[in-house]
Amino acid sequence: MKFFNFLVIAIFALTSCTLDKTDYEAETGLEIPELSEFKEAVSFTTGNYKVSIEALNGTFYKGYNELHLKVLNTQTNQTITPSAVTFLPVMTNSVDFHTSCPHQYNLEYNTVAKYHSGYSVFTSESNASNNWELYLSFTVDNQKYEVNKEISIEKQSNKNLNMTAFTGKDGEEYFIALTAPQKPKVAENALVAGIYKYNKPTTIVGTFPDPSQFSYSEVTGYTLKLDPRMPEPSMGNHSSPNNKDLTQQNDGFYHGVVNYTMTGNWTLNLILMNQNGLILKGTVVPSDFTPGVEGVKSELYIDTLF
Repeated sequence: MKFFNFLVIAIFALTSCTLDKTDYEAETGLEIPELSEFKEAVSFTTGNYKVSIEALNGTFYKGYNELHLKVLNTQTNQTITPSAVTFLPVMTNSVDFHTSCPHQYNLEYNTVAKYHSGYSVFTSESNASNNWELYLSFTVDNQKYEVNKEISIEKQSNKNLNMTAFTGKDGEEYFIALTAPQKPKVAENALVAGIYKYNKPTTIVGTFPDPSQFSYSEVTGYTLKLDPRMPEPSMGNHSSPNNKDLTQQNDGFYHGVVNYTMTGNWTLNLILMNQNGLILKGTVVPSDFTPGVEGVKSELYIDTLF
C-alpha cells in the first residue's frame, strides 16, 4: 500500500509538470525581443541648443532605464560637450505631491561614445494621476541653461525587467530593479539587479525642484539572497539547482545566477541583507512540494515570465 501511494504521488507530480502545465507562450501572445538599440525618447531646445535623451527602443519604461544625453548646437549643427549636466525626474500626483525615483543626478561624460550617460528607475507609469517631468541643466561657455519637459513613462511589458519598492526594517525606502537577463533561456542565466535607497533630506526644502529633497543612491555591500520558484499550482512551487545569491560587483550592480529549468511563471523570492547581515526585508520560502496548491512567496519577491 505504501508503494502504491508513493507511485500515485510520483505520477501526479510528473503529470503536473507536463500535461497540466499552462501554455505560457500562448498566454503572453508574442515573444518579447531583446532590445539593444538606443533611440531618441525626448528632445527639447533651449537657446541655441537642442538636448536629446536616448533610451532603449526610444521609450522610457517603468523600471531601470539606461540613458544617453547629447547636446547639439543648432547654429552650427555640431554636437557639443557641455559641463555640469544634471538630470532630475519628478512625478506629481493628483493632489500636487512631488516625488522622484532612483536616478543619477550628475551625468557622466563618455569620452569614447561622445555622450553623457546616466540612469533612471521610474517607479510608476504615466497616467491621469501621475505626471512625470524632467528637470535638466547644463553649462556651455560658463553659461548655465535650465529646462524642464513632461515625459511619458510606459508599462514594462517584459516581466524579466520588473522592479519592486518597499520599506525595510530599518525604516529606509528601498528599490530593486532587474536589468538582466532581458531574454532568459532554459539554463543558468546571469541575473543582474540595481538596488537603491532614498536619501532622507537633512535640509529645509529649497526652491522647487530642490535636488536635495529627491536624492537616491546605490546601496553598497548588501546581499540579495535568491530562491526562484514556479508558484503555479500545477508546478508545485518547485525550485531549481545551482542558483547564486546576488552580490555587488565593480559596476555597482548586484550579480547572481538564476537557473530556469523550464519556461513559464517564476517568482524570484528574495531576502535583502545589509553589510552587517541584518535582514531588511524578505522571508524564507517553505521547501515543500505542493502540487495543486499555489506556492508561498517571500515577503520580498519579483515575478518574472518568459
